[in-house]
Amino acid sequence: MNTVFDMTGWPRKLILVISLVIAWPACLWAAGVAAPREVRVFDTPNDGGGGLTVAWALEPGEGPATHYQILLAEAKDGAAVKQLAEFPANSHYAKEIKSPWWTRPVPKTYHQYDIKTGKGVELKDGTAYVVTLAMTNGEERAETQAAPATPGPNWINWNQANNLLLVLLFGSVLFASIQAAKKREIFLRRIAGLDAVDEAIGRATELGKPILYLTGAGDMSEPSTIAAAVILGRVAKRVAAYETDLMVPHRDPIVMAVCQEITKQSYLEAGKPDAFKEDSNFFITTDQFSYTAAVDGIMLRRKPAANFFMGSYFAESLLLTETGASTGAIQIAGTDSDHQLPFFVTTCDYTLIGEELYAASAYLSREPVQVGTLRGQDIGKGIILCVLGIGTILATSGILFGTEFQTLFLDFFRDVK
Repeated sequence: MNTVFDMTGWPRKLILVISLVIAWPACLWAAGVAAPREVRVFDTPNDGGGGLTVAWALEPGEGPATHYQILLAEAKDGAAVKQLAEFPANSHYAKEIKSPWWTRPVPKTYHQYDIKTGKGVELKDGTAYVVTLAMTNGEERAETQAAPATPGPNWINWNQANNLLLVLLFGSVLFASIQAAKKREIFLRRIAGLDAVDEAIGRATELGKPILYLTGAGDMSEPSTIAAAVILGRVAKRVAAYETDLMVPHRDPIVMAVCQEITKQSYLEAGKPDAFKEDSNFFITTDQFSYTAAVDGIMLRRKPAANFFMGSYFAESLLLTETGASTGAIQIAGTDSDHQLPFFVTTCDYTLIGEELYAASAYLSREPVQVGTLRGQDIGKGIILCVLGIGTILATSGILFGTEFQTLFLDFFRDVK
C-alpha cells in the first residue's frame, strides 16, 4: 500500500528551520555592513572641558572581523575630516569605562568611545564639531550621518558625589559629637602614657632637675609634629605651674618659632608669665646625627628627670632613648613612625602608639571641642568599617551570583519610577 509523506506537520517546520540556518550567513553577506544605529554624540559629562563622548548600540553580526571607525571634523564648511581611531567591533563597551555607576550616560551594553584632547587631537571648548561613525568589514563600509556636538566644562563633577555625601555625613557626626561633649562628659579610654605626664613633671620638680622635650625630626607640615607642638603646650602649662625648668632643643627653625609662641602662651594661661624663658626653646642644627649627638650631650650633662619624645623619628630614636635611659629619667614617647615603635617600646617607660599621639591633646585638656572631635572621628571610622564590610559582602555576592549590586539598584529605581 502506497503512503504519502505529510508535509503539513513538524517535518515541514524542521525543513524550514534548517533552510534558514543554512541561508542566514549568505543573507548577511549579501546585505553587507549597515550603518550603526542609535548613535549619540555629546559633551563628556563631569569633566573640565575638552572632551566628547560617542555611544551607540550593538549591531547585529558585529565581531572581530568587523571594525568601527571614529571620524572627527569641525562643524564649519570645508573642515578636514580626521580619523581618530579604528578598533574591532567586539571592544570598547560602556561597562569598561572607569566611571561611577550612577553617572553612566548609556547602558553598559552599549559601545562607548571618549574623544579627549591629546595625542594629536585638540578639542576647543565652545567650538562645534561633527563626529561620524563608520562600520567596515574590509570590503564594504557604511557611515552614519555626521552628529554635531560642542565640548565644554561642567560646573559640577557628579563622579565625586559620593565624596560630598561622606563630607556632609562626617561633618554632621562631628558637629553632633561636639554638641554632645559640651552637654555631658564623654568617656575617653585611659592612656597610661598621658596619665604619667603629671608624675614625670612632679618627679622633676622634687629632684630639682629640668624636663627635656623633643618634637621630632619633621617640619610643621607633618601631623605628628603639629601634635607634638600641641602636647608641648599642655606640658608647658603644667611645668609653669610647678616652676620647673623646661628644655626644648630643635632641628627646624620654623618649628622652634612656633613652639616658642606655644610655650609663651602656656605660661600666660598658667599665670606665670615671668617664669617664661626665651631660651627654653633653642635651635641646634638641621643635621640628623649632629643634632642627636648634641641632645645626648645635654642628657649626660644636665641629667633631666623626664624626657618626652613626641613626633616623627628615624634612626636617631634608639640613640636618644638609650642615652636617656642610662641617666635614669622617666621617658614618655609618642610617634606615628611605625618603624621606630619597637625601639621606643623597649627603651621608654610609656609609649603612645599611632593615633594616641593625636588624641593626646584632647585627653590632657578635656576641652569639649577637642573631645567631641575625637569622638566624631571614631564614629566616622566605625561607619567606614561598616561600609567596607557591606561592600565586601555585596561584591562577593555579585561574583557568586554573576550580577552587579549597582545594576540591581538602578533596576529598582527604574521600576519605582
